[in-house]
Order: sequence, then C-alpha cells, then structure tokens
Amino acid sequence: MTVFFYDKTFEGLLTAVFEAYSRRTFPEQLLQTGCLLPLFAEDVYTVYSQDEKASRVWTALEKKLSVYACRMIRAVWLSEDTDSDMLLFRYIRKSIDSPHSIETDFGDDVVMSVMKLAKCVYGEAEHVRQFVRFQKTADGIYYAPIAPKYNALPLAIDYFHSRFSDQEWVVFDTLRKYGYHYDLKQVEPFTFNEESPALLTGKLLPEQMAENEVMFQDFWKSYIRSLTIRERLNPKLQRQHMPVRFWKFLTEKQ
Repeated sequence: MTVFFYDKTFEGLLTAVFEAYSRRTFPEQLLQTGCLLPLFAEDVYTVYSQDEKASRVWTALEKKLSVYACRMIRAVWLSEDTDSDMLLFRYIRKSIDSPHSIETDFGDDVVMSVMKLAKCVYGEAEHVRQFVRFQKTADGIYYAPIAPKYNALPLAIDYFHSRFSDQEWVVFDTLRKYGYHYDLKQVEPFTFNEESPALLTGKLLPEQMAENEVMFQDFWKSYIRSLTIRERLNPKLQRQHMPVRFWKFLTEKQ
C-alpha cells in the first residue's frame, strides 16, 4: 500500500497530485501529517505544500474541465467528508489522464460521487443564505452565527457581500470557529484567539446588543406569529425545508 501524508489543505492535495506524477507512484490512502501509519504500508511519502506545484495542477484542470466542474472540486473539498480528499485525488487523476473531459461521464462511480457530494454542499450553502439571522451589536456591527453541516460558508459569502453592502457585518461559523467580516470596503476571513460565550452559543449577551435590538427581535417574532395559520402547520414538512440544525440561531424559533 502506498500512503501519502500531507497537511490536509487544498493546496496540499494539489501538491500531492503533482508529486504523484513526478514520482510515478499513486497513493491508495491520503493521511494528515502526524497520523498513525496504517498496517501493511509499503511506500510512505510526505508531501510538503508548495503553491507553485499546486498552481500548475489547478491550471491543468482548468484547461481540461469547465468552470462548473472546477467549482465542484472546491465544493467537495469543503464537504470535509472523511474520504473526500481521496475521492478528489481519483477525480483529478482521471481528468488529467483522460483525452477528453470526464465531467459528464455519469457512468463512472467517481464522477457521480463528486457530483452528488458537491450537490449536497451547494444545498447547504443555500441553507446558509436562507437561514442566517443578523443581530445588531452595541458597536453597530450586524452579527450572524451559523453552524452548517458542511463548510459551506465560503460558497455563500458573496451573497452577503452583494446583499448587505451598506452595513458592517460579521458571519461566524460556530462549529469551525472562523468567519468573515465586512467593513464596508472588503470582506476578510478571520478567527478569534479567545473564545467568548457569544461565539460558542451564537447568542449575544444583553450588554452586547444594540439598544433597540431586543425590540426588533420581538417585532420579528410577532410578525412571524401573525402570518402563521395554525390549522395548516406541518412540522414534518417544515423540518424538511428548514433543517432543525439551523433552528437554534433563528430569531423566530427562540
């Protein structure tokens, strides 16, 4: 068995592809650096991420695949699925080795798996766009917590940039402990060195809220209640269209 160790970054994965072709040995397993070596590993190689090598592989893919297929590759990476890196390695290898584009070869298990997983991530990105609720803080910044199943926030952040370009905001992934901040000029990713209860729970403390924030939240809850037709409530259908994992951050569900 051939095993490649790498740093579990997207650039590291592309570098691993480059090194595999350079060495003419292709891994049967990709592991994060520091993981235990599996039994029966005969060939072990450690990949060190290099932007130049990663860029060369990505450029080759852009020549072989459509823009949509390249976006699917990034979406699958954001899925954080346990075997997504090995799935992508196989997909990238097939793309490079094939004389024509493989993206519509739906009879291939690898191609179908990539498409299905990417579809799931895109669906979660749509949920992020739908179920984010902003709270105004005491310093005038609009804060929105989110905890998606997949790391879909990067796919949704352009929507917030275009939709809320006239106000300063922060969207924060409480599961992955990173977010994006828009300062009325540009959007920048960020992380916090120190964790606060507001970041962990997604709920601002009373002293952290703007003076009229509680009032507006109450207005929103009243508005939702006034629209509700209790005779037509369908909890099962509601959970289907509004996954329960998002409820803890929805103002109207508090």
